[in-house]
Amino acid sequence: MLKLPRRKFLHLAAGAAALTFILLTLSGESAWNQATRTIRIVIPFPPGGSSDILARLLGEQINKAYGPNVIIENRPGGGASIAYEAVARAAPDGNTLLINANSFVINPHLRKVNYDPVISFEPICNLVSSPIVLVVNSASPYRTLNDYIAAAHAKPGELTFASAGPASAHHIGFEQFRLLANINVTYVPYQGGAPATTAVLGNHVSAALVNYSEVVEQLDAGKLRAIASLSRERIPMLPDVPSASETFNNYEAEVWWGLQAPARTPKVTTAQLATWFRTALQASDVKPKLTNLALYPVGNCGDDFATYIRKQFDEYGRIIRDANIKGE
Repeated sequence: MLKLPRRKFLHLAAGAAALTFILLTLSGESAWNQATRTIRIVIPFPPGGSSDILARLLGEQINKAYGPNVIIENRPGGGASIAYEAVARAAPDGNTLLINANSFVINPHLRKVNYDPVISFEPICNLVSSPIVLVVNSASPYRTLNDYIAAAHAKPGELTFASAGPASAHHIGFEQFRLLANINVTYVPYQGGAPATTAVLGNHVSAALVNYSEVVEQLDAGKLRAIASLSRERIPMLPDVPSASETFNNYEAEVWWGLQAPARTPKVTTAQLATWFRTALQASDVKPKLTNLALYPVGNCGDDFATYIRKQFDEYGRIIRDANIKGE
């Protein structure tokens, strides 16, 4: 029997172990890429909302195109923090994913949460965004953003402003607008965009910040008037409505939905998921349905999405401090 020098034997043993590790890793990657598994997408909101519809459309497309069984799990509550915290604790194997939204980076500034938006997750993709619009009743005397600002200066504290809230993306967008315009306006929080819209229709408030998707029918019917969008540029559906950034440089507020995995999920796994979801967003039987809901594909993935998350976290923190917004 051939005896090898001890040093050579150790080198060969180490090489064999490394080869075994590589083969096992590749085998795991291959098994994951073959998608013979179930992916669970956790939604922090009730069924029927935009994030729920988004997840189901993309899940169906990914199942059809790549094979994995995709299950949607709605876990509302705690200002969305219940779902965020549950996914942060999940195994980092690519089987549990999270649809997150603006509240993901807002909550840590306002309440104690058991996750860190920057380090508790692996960013996969910023999936879609939806524009926010400033609307008034069609009978309102305010036809432009400057009209509203001038009236607020003339009648401090008399004008009222509604949005979903408190501490929602819409509320914080309003506070940012209020600070930039240096106006004294009374904020009236509602439980969602629909009741805020109803308040404007009933002339109970002077104006409201709501998702475009929530008021498109009333705008088309001439019951409401949009006097500004809060996107960086004018939105295609309302080309004659100025963006608020045309009055205030770099002012932007929008609702967005992204996809995250628990921290330490392997990069090869998140990269594969990013490819699947980015492709699904552009699928011919997905994109038109999203557009009809005023959900516009973004598809910035990986490091680009990580940078966006950090920027949003810092920006919301600054606005919350400047506006002295308090948590629950």
